[in-house]
Amino acid sequence: MSCRVSLSVIRLALPRSPNPIAKLVFPTLRASRLLVRFKSVSSESTLFSMPERRPFVRLPTDVYPVNYGLRLKPDLIDFTFEGKLEAAVEVTQGTNQIVMNCADIDIITASFVPEGGEEINATGFNYQNEDEKVTLCFPSTLQKGSGSLKIDFVGELNDKMKGFYRSKYTIPSGEIRYAAVTQFEATDARRAFPCWDEPAIKATFDITLIVPKDRVALSNMNVVDRKPYPEDHSLVEVKFATTPIMSTYLVAFVIGEYDFVESQSSDGVTVRVYTPVGKAEQGRFALEVATKTLPFYKDYFSVPYPLPKIDLIAIADFAAGAMENWGLVTYRETALLIDPKNSCASSRQWVALVVGHELAHQWFGNLVTMEWWTHLWLNEGFASWIEYLCVDHCFPEYDIWTQFVSADYTRALDLDALDNSHPIEVDVGHPSEVDEIFDAISYSKGASVIRMLHNYIGDEDFRKGMNAYLLKFQHKNASTEDLWECLEQASGKPIAAVMNSWTKQMGFPIIVVDQEQVTVTKSFSWTSIDENCPNWMVPISICTSEDPSCTKMEVLLDQPETTVNITNVAPDHWLKINPGTVGFYRIQYSSAMLESLLPGIRDLTLLPVDRLGLQNDLFSLLHKQADMQEEKNRIERVLGAIPAPDIIQRVLNFALSVRDITHTHLLWKIGQAGKI
Repeated sequence: MSCRVSLSVIRLALPRSPNPIAKLVFPTLRASRLLVRFKSVSSESTLFSMPERRPFVRLPTDVYPVNYGLRLKPDLIDFTFEGKLEAAVEVTQGTNQIVMNCADIDIITASFVPEGGEEINATGFNYQNEDEKVTLCFPSTLQKGSGSLKIDFVGELNDKMKGFYRSKYTIPSGEIRYAAVTQFEATDARRAFPCWDEPAIKATFDITLIVPKDRVALSNMNVVDRKPYPEDHSLVEVKFATTPIMSTYLVAFVIGEYDFVESQSSDGVTVRVYTPVGKAEQGRFALEVATKTLPFYKDYFSVPYPLPKIDLIAIADFAAGAMENWGLVTYRETALLIDPKNSCASSRQWVALVVGHELAHQWFGNLVTMEWWTHLWLNEGFASWIEYLCVDHCFPEYDIWTQFVSADYTRALDLDALDNSHPIEVDVGHPSEVDEIFDAISYSKGASVIRMLHNYIGDEDFRKGMNAYLLKFQHKNASTEDLWECLEQASGKPIAAVMNSWTKQMGFPIIVVDQEQVTVTKSFSWTSIDENCPNWMVPISICTSEDPSCTKMEVLLDQPETTVNITNVAPDHWLKINPGTVGFYRIQYSSAMLESLLPGIRDLTLLPVDRLGLQNDLFSLLHKQADMQEEKNRIERVLGAIPAPDIIQRVLNFALSVRDITHTHLLWKIGQAGKI
């Protein structure tokens, strides 16, 4: 048998009123044709504007770095540091000034030595504190060509948990001490040394740290030399290997007291997990995850990890969850350490996900870096998706994709339905705007649409496209459009057109499904009613009760009306849209469609992730009624089959906070059919 499927879309802007979703008048239906209508959840305007912006100009390109030779000597008592920078630079056109980023640093002296020429001392330092820049002024023109920029400077080991800062910890005896650590993303390398602190201005780094001899000193690369510091025998001078070409925000160094556990991945990379003193055993689970993860990404991308080592370190005072510094990944203690006797399963899963996320960045973000912060969503959204893919590979017993739907996917849908949402991709000007887009839209919605994209392309073509992208742009910078182009060439599908409809506007479509029976024919319709409202190119998957885990039909809704045929569908079989809850949209089924799905809920042939998605969609489409107590009673009846009172209360609170109600009677039936 076959099903004829016709698809169309209704696009409705979300008005700012108590009842945001317009009611649809459905035609009288006979019995087996499926009509799928789409309405959008979006604000009145599809364009998102940031708050009023500060004027901003990126750094000039007349001088750029090739290599940073950096020496730092932190004082862990007075919380200051001394620094010497000797940067190999290229002058692309004659100039008598060099503009760099600099914040909370005092420059003592600066000079420029042209290749084969005499040293030229800077005559002044003009600080633009609001823009976090400094202009080094020279008495004569610096001619085009190579040269060396030398700067002596001092700074503070601050207590702001950004830049080069101090982190308080307690040793086993109870004494309080301090470590010196870094957090540079997005724009705080400039607080540790004067630099060209933009992601597209890459260079190599030769880092030397002068530290107390009883302290551990770490940086991005492996140690190549350690010797006594001639001016003070209580100090040692630790020199690290030259890094690959990289952005300033990925540079890191740590000085403190740590234990570690060590292993090697199957592809020969040395992996260490650094822990507070006396807690080395708590790093073993993260070590296991890291040694499994590195080979997984190497195989998935078909690109080897390019550094000889990777260190993962738990920092006592750390503002972020973790930071993907190349070769030296820093973590909040709770995101890295697992007590083998007392930690719960959810803590293990959390550590596995965070480790998987940060190690994914070693390729996607570090090897290939975004050209500007506008493309930050792709860095974070991609890593937030592939961390689940990695954990599912390493620990299939976690059933981690069901947790993705409950933790990331549904959260993103809830937030993206609000008036104060924003597109995934937001144009960033001044770097101060970057923090405004480090949110669940960048991470959770970004991950959800990447997951939908992967499903639309297929794993084989997706991996081909990723490999082409990483090889083409390795050690360089790229934009979102560069990735779409590589995936488009690998798959032959209109990736840029599809993804632009999801990343450049907020909101998502709601699929409204009706059914009527016509022998063996089932159809969907999608109709446009407002040219000014958002439009999406929607990858749709359909499965049947014959095999709920297998997609029966895939179609891209890319035109006002589409008809497809599904073959070999028995009259008594049900159809389900969005198997696996992969597509980033909500589905509003007709009563007859929901009735047909009840057997699959009762006998659990409908997979847990699909039952979860179905329940979440239904509750998200509720709205407040005049009689709130009556509404409360109805929802409690719906959840009557669920024995846990705390779950009932949480879902009830959620349900009463959203706006539109449909299918209350069927919600009760689904609740009675079984735990979804």
